[in-house]
Amino acid sequence: MKDFKKPPAKEKTIALGFTVAVHVVAITGLLFLGMSKPVEPPKQIKMVLITPEDLIPPEPVPLEQTDSAETAHEKVAEQVQQTAEPSVEPAPIIPVAPPSPITPKPDTNKALQEAKAEALRQAEQQAAEKAKTDAVNKAKIEAAKKAKADADAKADAANKAKADAAEKAKADAANKAKADAANKAKADAANKAKADAANKAKADAAEKAKADAANKAKADAANKAKADAAIKAKEDAANKAKADAAEKARADALNKAKADAANKAKADAANKAKADAANKAKADAANKAKADAANKAKADAANKAKADAANKAKADAAEKAKVDAANKAKADAANKAKADAANKAKADAANKAKADAANKAKADAANKAKADAANKAKADAAEKARADAAEEAKASAAKQAAEEAATKKAEAKKIASTAKRDFENKVKRAWDIPNGSSGQKATARVTLSDSGAVQSVIVNSSDPDMKASVEAAVRAAAPYPMPSDPDARREARTFTSSFTAK
Repeated sequence: MKDFKKPPAKEKTIALGFTVAVHVVAITGLLFLGMSKPVEPPKQIKMVLITPEDLIPPEPVPLEQTDSAETAHEKVAEQVQQTAEPSVEPAPIIPVAPPSPITPKPDTNKALQEAKAEALRQAEQQAAEKAKTDAVNKAKIEAAKKAKADADAKADAANKAKADAAEKAKADAANKAKADAANKAKADAANKAKADAANKAKADAAEKAKADAANKAKADAANKAKADAAIKAKEDAANKAKADAAEKARADALNKAKADAANKAKADAANKAKADAANKAKADAANKAKADAANKAKADAANKAKADAANKAKADAAEKAKVDAANKAKADAANKAKADAANKAKADAANKAKADAANKAKADAANKAKADAANKAKADAAEKARADAAEEAKASAAKQAAEEAATKKAEAKKIASTAKRDFENKVKRAWDIPNGSSGQKATARVTLSDSGAVQSVIVNSSDPDMKASVEAAVRAAAPYPMPSDPDARREARTFTSSFTAK
């Protein structure tokens, strides 16, 4: 009986594929968290010192007398002109010595121009930094979306491969179950045919024994008036019939013992198959429980890793914000620019390394899954081809055996028919038609032994003389030449002949 348990290699492949899928999901989540938009640090206000010589002197305008001095700064602001396009690059840091105290001049126009220029420069610098930050965050978001889409596509492909493999396994199991059911039906039909044949043989033997007993009683009553020689011949025939019956009884007992042994072996095989199926069901249930427990443990571990990573990311972000806020007052513009550049380079390198590792793991897992699926498909195809070839060979052998048996049976019947016709002609040649029986008819059913001796004669006729003459002719024509073929001899042991007196 075949073992329907999954091979260990298949179970290991499934477990490995599940583990790789869990790791891929965890790495994708960590990458998504790592590439999410960080907390935007507060904008740093930079101060650039310039000398009065850097400013463009305004054109001299004659002063006008006004009622109030409050509108003087507005007119001055209208004359301020921008001499250069706004630059998106941050303003260069000009190292200067601490300025010496400058005695403020009571020049209102110059102070207003300086304040406006400084405000404009700071606004341009903040706009440039915001544009840079927005571009970096947008690139990170796009990369995270692309990585997530790739991971989803690969996960869908893996799930589809698993579903296809599961569907194929179900189809194979269903086909095998159908084949097993068909084989069982064939075996049951063969067993029933054997049992019917055995029962028919028993019934025929019982009927034959009854007929032999009745015929013997009739023959003894009819032969009592005949000569002692005829009585002795009848006794010899009866003794041979008894020996044949005893031999047949022994053969029947042997055949019955063989049939009982075969039935017991079949019953034992059926019980073993049931026990094997029950054990397999228990083993499958235990394996499923173990797999479910392992899957739950893996899922819990993955969820805990995600939660820990999220909490750590939040804590790191909060700590970094605090540190940045504390260092903001202490660090100067040059140090912060260098630190930001170094941190960005490190983060980019770390993110690239993580992405490369995740992509390599995904590619390796996908390649292994494809190779395993291809190997399984090849093995299944080879197994199916072998099974189909075996079934075809078995069917061909059975068909050939059936054809040979049919041919042999037909030849045996043909030989037996010829022998019966010869027996009938021999009886008719030995028949002494009684006087005054013209037009009378009789039918004789004769049973012979393997050697051709008469075991029983049953004659049906309304005329006693006709009946006695036919029976005497059957016995006088014995022994009959029996065919050498066992099947033909078995067919020829019983024949029926009709007699008409002319």
